[in-house]
Amino acid sequence: MVNVRPHRLYAKGRVTGHTRGKRNTKCTTSLLEIEGSKTTADAEFYLGKRVAYVYRASRVIDGSRIRVIWGRVTRSHGNSGAVRAKFANNLPSKAYGAQVRIMLYPSRV
Repeated sequence: MVNVRPHRLYAKGRVTGHTRGKRNTKCTTSLLEIEGSKTTADAEFYLGKRVAYVYRASRVIDGSRIRVIWGRVTRSHGNSGAVRAKFANNLPSKAYGAQVRIMLYPSRV
């Protein structure tokens, strides 16, 4: 029997905050740092990809405490491979520094 390793179908990322000016934050757009993305050319691959913020809640709904807020990568941000993403519901502030999953679909190839 061949030992097969499971494959991860998403890239790991972190929420670094919201887009902001000097004083005002715009919570409708979140900034994400993607593992392995170091330049704007690397970040272009992830444009249009789906993003999942998975978290645990205290109340059980349908037998599970796990919830997901879905979003989409909209454009790159800066020169260091960071991206901007918009979520269906704005991310809460407790999500700063939390891990997100950048799904490898839909494909633009």
